[in-house]
Amino acid sequence: MTRYLFTRLWQSAVTLVIASIVVFWGVRQLPGDPALALAGEEATPERVAAIRADLGLDDSLLVQYGRFVGNFVRGDFGESTRTGTPVTELIGATLPVTLWLALYAIVVAVVVGVALGVVAERYRGRWPEWMANAAAVVGLSVPNFWLGILAILWLAAGLGLFPASGYVPVAENPASAFYHLTLPALILGTSLAAVIMRQTRASMIETMKTDYVRTARAKGLGRGRVLMRYGLRNSMIVVVTIVGLQLGGLISGAVVTERIFALPGFGKLTLDSVFTRDYPVIQAVVLIITVGYILINLAVDVLYSVINPRIRVGGAS
Repeated sequence: MTRYLFTRLWQSAVTLVIASIVVFWGVRQLPGDPALALAGEEATPERVAAIRADLGLDDSLLVQYGRFVGNFVRGDFGESTRTGTPVTELIGATLPVTLWLALYAIVVAVVVGVALGVVAERYRGRWPEWMANAAAVVGLSVPNFWLGILAILWLAAGLGLFPASGYVPVAENPASAFYHLTLPALILGTSLAAVIMRQTRASMIETMKTDYVRTARAKGLGRGRVLMRYGLRNSMIVVVTIVGLQLGGLISGAVVTERIFALPGFGKLTLDSVFTRDYPVIQAVVLIITVGYILINLAVDVLYSVINPRIRVGGAS
């Protein structure tokens, strides 16, 4: 186990270095001059040159990358070229919004997806399975932005069940915060719930065909009890894999949902920084998402052995 963790940490470090190089180079390939965007279209060449020198853009790319890595290791992401605010403050104000939204969406997706998957397997060939499959197809086919608009029109503006926009910090009022996040979380977790439902159903069907399940049934255990005790537990490996892969995607892909529901999250910060060529913010955002992906996948691999002890981590026999 220790050797496996060491290997994964080493691989993660290499991945992070490569990602930092790609991010640093890719950001500087964006069209436009950040110094000109900051100075304004009518600024004099001398003013633009002064801003470039102040931002360190006149240095070579190697020097800029070395300064970028050094600051990142110290936890210093610099200041936003657009507002002059430290990047750590911007991230600290927006990242919790997206994290709470993503975690809430995952909880909703797991509960709904696993429940529909169990129902689909338990009532195979009957109308509950057809309804669950139809719900999964809708969840995978309909774009989130369209579902979000419909939800605002029907559930928020029409029935008044949820607020159409706004955000309350969880630390100030947890009940109000989750109330405001419920509708965005439902929309964001729809496609993930559909994927979990399909995979849970498929995994449980395969599990119910195994020899140990037949043995349990032969000993007199009912189908429902076997389904929950053996089928559901083994399907959790698939669920953990999907959640691990999708959590980072939800954090980075919540841009549309945050824009629809006017949430001051990571997505809004990312879009604003891209439009204004705000190099420090873009670099910090992308690297934080990359680190999140790496840590989540490492945690998922470790959880495999917790859920199913028969799995030997690192390929050990």
